[in-house]
Amino acid sequence: MDTPLSTPCNIQVCEVTCDSFRIMWDMTPEDTARATHFFIDLSRKESRDPNRFKHRDVPTKLVAKAVPLPMAVRGHWFLSPRTEYCVAVQTAVRQPDGDYLVSEWSQVVEFCTGDYAMEHLQQLLDKAKDSASRLLKFSVFYRNQHPDYFEYVRSECGGLMHPSLKDSSGSHGSPINGKLHGVFFSCNTEFDTGIPPRDSPYGPLRFQIPARHLLNPNIHLYFADFYCMYTAYHYVVLVLAPVGSEGDTFCRTRLPVLDLASNPFLTYTAPQRSVEEPLYCHASDVILEVLFTEPVHLDQGSVEQISGHHQLMSLTTANAKKDPSCKVCNISVGR
Repeated sequence: MDTPLSTPCNIQVCEVTCDSFRIMWDMTPEDTARATHFFIDLSRKESRDPNRFKHRDVPTKLVAKAVPLPMAVRGHWFLSPRTEYCVAVQTAVRQPDGDYLVSEWSQVVEFCTGDYAMEHLQQLLDKAKDSASRLLKFSVFYRNQHPDYFEYVRSECGGLMHPSLKDSSGSHGSPINGKLHGVFFSCNTEFDTGIPPRDSPYGPLRFQIPARHLLNPNIHLYFADFYCMYTAYHYVVLVLAPVGSEGDTFCRTRLPVLDLASNPFLTYTAPQRSVEEPLYCHASDVILEVLFTEPVHLDQGSVEQISGHHQLMSLTTANAKKDPSCKVCNISVGR
C-alpha cells in the first residue's frame, strides 16, 4: 500500500498583483520526489463554502502538474483587484488507473490582490482615448455642494477646501481609490452654450474657479480611471497634482502621466503672445472628474446659486460601482 502523502505546510503567497500570484509550501523530500500534481482551491474570502470538498478525490478548481515552487498562478481564474481570497493546497500522485493518491488539505491562507499596475492603466487609457474625440473650450473648473459645506469651509477651515480621501467609485483596481486625497472638480460645459450645465446632483451652490489656478505649466496631469454606471455615457477620472507635491509623488509611479498640451481629455495651450490668454479644452464625449490634490481657497473663485435644479443624489457617482459587463470600459484583468 502506498505511503500517505504528508499535509502541505507553511503555505506562502508572494509576488501578488491584481491578477496573479505565486504560491509555495513545504513538503518532505520524499513527497517532492513523488508528487505528480498539485490541487489548488481559491475562493473569495466573503463567499467561502465550508463544504467545498466533501470527498478528497473530487477534482479541485485547479489541477496542475507538479512544478518547482513557487508556482505561478495566473489566467486560471479571473482574479479581481483589491479582493481578499482564501487559498489551500493539496499534493497528489497520479496512479496507473487514473485515480489520485492525495494529501490532506493544507491550512487556509488569506491574501489580497493588488491595484492595477501601470500596464493595466495603460490598457484602460487606450480604451478611454477611443471614447474621447471632440475638444471644447472652457474657462472655469467648478464644484457643487450644499450650503452647509461652504459654511463649514468658511467657519471651520479658514476658507480652504481641504482634500478628502477618494472613495471607491469607478474601477475597483484604480490605485487612487481609498488612497489619494483631493478636491473634486468638473469642467464639462454644455455643447450649445459653452458654459457649465445649469443642473447638478451634488448641491445647489456652485464654486467656480478660473482654470488657470488648477491647470498650468506647474501642474502634472495624470490618468486615473475610465468607467460607466450602466449608462451610455462614460467617466474619465484625471488627477491634477502640483509638481513636486505629495500628490505628485504618489501618482508618479502609479498613474500614466499625460501631456498637458496634447491629450484627448484636458489640455492647456500656452499663449503665443504676451497679450493672449492660455487656451483650455475638455473632452466633450466623456464626463471628466478632476481631482486636485492640494487645498483650494474659496477666495480664488466665487460661490453662486445654480440657475437649474438640484437633482437627486442618486445621480451622483459617489461610491458608484462600475458596470462589469461594459465592453467599452473594461479590461481583462478585472473590474
